[in-house]
Amino acid sequence: MLFLRILAFIIGLFAVALGALWVGQGTGLILWPRDSFMIDDRGWAVRGAVMACVGAILLWLARRTNGRSSNRL
Repeated sequence: MLFLRILAFIIGLFAVALGALWVGQGTGLILWPRDSFMIDDRGWAVRGAVMACVGAILLWLARRTNGRSSNRL
């Protein structure tokens, strides 16, 4: 189970970072790379926001405790 939590945490971090990049490019705040088809395209900003939310949910699920009190100090 620990392996799945670590995997979900890594995928969640990647999804949040990628979503933030897509939002930045879609809104025109990030102009990198210069010839990207995603720059100033609001559709990519929406897709990025959804991706970041999915990543945040994965992070939350990965950090959530399983309810057992044996892990507490």
